[in-house]
Amino acid sequence: MIPSKHSAAQSLRLISSRARAAAAPAVTAVVQNTSGRTINRGIRNVASANSAKLLRSTKPLAGTSFARSYATPSSSQDASLRKAHFDKVLIANRGEIACRVIRTAKKLGIKTVAVYSEVDANSLHVLEADEAYCIGPAPSAESYLSMDKIIEVCHRSGAQAIHPGYGFLSENAKFAERLAEEGIVFIGPPSSAIVSMGSKSESKNIMSAAGVPCVPGYHGTNQDPQHLFEESKGIGFPVLIKAIHGGGGKGMRTVHSEDEFMDALESAKRESQKAFGDADVLVEKYIVRPRHIEVQVFADMMGNAVSVWERDCSVQRRNQKIIEEAPAPGLTPELRADLSSKAVAAAKAVNYVGAGTVEFIFDNDTQQFYFMEMNTRLQVEHPVSEMVSGLDLVEWQLEVAAGNPLPLKQSEVPLIGHAFEARIYAENPRNNFLPDSGTMLYLSTPTPTHIFAPTFPPLIPAEGTSTDSGDVAPREVDTSVTVAPSLRLEQGFTQGSQIGVFYDPMIAKLVVHGRDRTEALRMLRRGLEEYKVVGLSTNVEFLLALASHEKFIAGDVETGFIPKYFDELFPPIPEPSSELLAQAGLYVALRDHPTQPADSTPWTTLQSRRFGGDVYERIISIQSDDAAPDAPPTTVHVKSVSPSTFDVTIRSPSGETLAMFPSVPAHLASPTSLRTTLGGAGLETTIVSQPPPAAVPASLAHGTMERLHIFSAGGRKTTLVLPTPGWLRSLGGDVLSGSKGALRAPMPSLVVEVRVKLGEKVVKGQPVVVLESMKTETVLRSDVDGVVKAVACAKGEMVEEGKELVDIESEEAESA
Repeated sequence: MIPSKHSAAQSLRLISSRARAAAAPAVTAVVQNTSGRTINRGIRNVASANSAKLLRSTKPLAGTSFARSYATPSSSQDASLRKAHFDKVLIANRGEIACRVIRTAKKLGIKTVAVYSEVDANSLHVLEADEAYCIGPAPSAESYLSMDKIIEVCHRSGAQAIHPGYGFLSENAKFAERLAEEGIVFIGPPSSAIVSMGSKSESKNIMSAAGVPCVPGYHGTNQDPQHLFEESKGIGFPVLIKAIHGGGGKGMRTVHSEDEFMDALESAKRESQKAFGDADVLVEKYIVRPRHIEVQVFADMMGNAVSVWERDCSVQRRNQKIIEEAPAPGLTPELRADLSSKAVAAAKAVNYVGAGTVEFIFDNDTQQFYFMEMNTRLQVEHPVSEMVSGLDLVEWQLEVAAGNPLPLKQSEVPLIGHAFEARIYAENPRNNFLPDSGTMLYLSTPTPTHIFAPTFPPLIPAEGTSTDSGDVAPREVDTSVTVAPSLRLEQGFTQGSQIGVFYDPMIAKLVVHGRDRTEALRMLRRGLEEYKVVGLSTNVEFLLALASHEKFIAGDVETGFIPKYFDELFPPIPEPSSELLAQAGLYVALRDHPTQPADSTPWTTLQSRRFGGDVYERIISIQSDDAAPDAPPTTVHVKSVSPSTFDVTIRSPSGETLAMFPSVPAHLASPTSLRTTLGGAGLETTIVSQPPPAAVPASLAHGTMERLHIFSAGGRKTTLVLPTPGWLRSLGGDVLSGSKGALRAPMPSLVVEVRVKLGEKVVKGQPVVVLESMKTETVLRSDVDGVVKAVACAKGEMVEEGKELVDIESEEAESA
């Protein structure tokens, strides 16, 4: 709940007359806090047909006009020639993109309205907006995808426009049409453009007619599986199955052979139906060594359109981008101009308005590019385009939606320096990038230098150059301008936030800019080294490995980069060094037995007194997080020799002395920072303790033990485990032990399908259960040949991480 300095009675007296006039049984009270923020605790009971009908029939409040009432004109243009901004905008999204829109709105003096699901009640975008309304439970279909509820909130709050962000309803033509019917401005393109370019098949037909080359494939309406299979054989394997309406890698499958096709098609269609409400797919030739290059375009209502240059988004996992850069490395000025010209032509062909991205596949082998699709929204990676152009693209969206022309002509759009964006996800890269969820127990980030992009003056066209022809002239990247390296953080979560299973697992975006690619890449690596998270798995170390890879540094990128260099990106995890074990032992000893001040008395230090004197000695058992649960631990012997000075000895499980560190100075600078000197090197190390879950009985499983997360210099994170004493384990029992054939949920998930029945015979590798987490499907397969002995889950059930779903008795055990 958002804090308020008012008493309950005082707060209720602040209910606006507008909210009281609109009050209905399905809508709870609206309350303002002392800062003027309005907090709505929810629109409820709208699941029934009657409630839905009520919401659909809602009209503007009596005496209230929902025509645009503009705010103060921008100083960037003559006030008499432009229309003012909206007074209030609703953001139909969550997380970092909602926070991003709020920041620009605040800069422009525009009030913002947030909507949120029940699980997002304390999210950052809710706290930052001027008003916030709960629109339903966690599932997207009942909250962020509910047009009726969002439109109702827009009317209740008096917002004149809706910014859809990305995902959810951002590319939904029906939503844009509904808003037009309700007199609400959609900050995005017209519905006709969404329909044309949102359909991968129709957009490719438009591009072909415009002379833009397209990848060979089938884009027809016949969705019969056998017909699609025959088309695929004609195209030639490998092929790519893609959802016609979609993006973000959802509903996309690469098929390398004929025998994989039907299973991949079924999975892609099912995922597409859930994510976009449409199961139709297209099939295209899969280019073996492609790059993903896209162009940021912008168009206004007067027919003007410009390119804000290209981005390279080639490095992807699970068909989703994780690191992007602008401009694309290695492009000639002529090729840049050609790509931009084609992208601008595509926007004009569909009378586009607002921000859009035209995506191309660039064949590394032939140096040819092909139209892939157009995303009719602001992209996740838009900040890199902002950083090289010095523009605020959200501000441009608001300008265009208010009916103003584009602020710059094509020849005036800067292209200065180089920028990278790294997407930080809650996921485990070493477990096939499976999403993770949980509480962000600890978060420490690099200090941003900028909130928005650094500003650059518009370019002055060369004498004799036309500024309004719409042509895109060849453009070199300007690296001569002296710019200070800069860093932005786009994030929607703070320490203590809960990362759930219902939405995309992206935590934040780290954005950097430098004078050239080398400087920007150096900033990126440093920023990643300083980004520290505890409580769930992240891809931070993996991103750092990517940014440090020699081929990536050279700009030699392709969409198959990760599988191609998999072994180099995922080297074996080294055993913890003796120095690191010593730091862990010192941390535990100092935490549990703080150093006493010099003026302490025997009575204030009673806990440290021993019959043998004042010497403190401690033996700490430690395991690596990836060690077998029953593996014997390494021990760290810590003995105080004077205040804040210790002898430290590391011994192997067999008792062999591995290392000795005499007279080590050490103290805790903070609850998570250890300062010490080892081997002549002064160290300040971040160490974060993660206590075991209170409700889980003690066992040999590492998830039931205290973990220490140690962040070393260079950004490496090492997780160590403090084993639970045997007497405590005997009380709890090993509740997580299971049979060899037991299949467990790898993460909190929704059960999509159970493909086996009790008593059924299965073979190794056979699909058993299909799970969905964070909009991504995962298929669990049998590890053994055997018989299903238990099925402990059902379709539609939410299951926790580690829950046993199906138990399969192996043939070996059965015959024994």
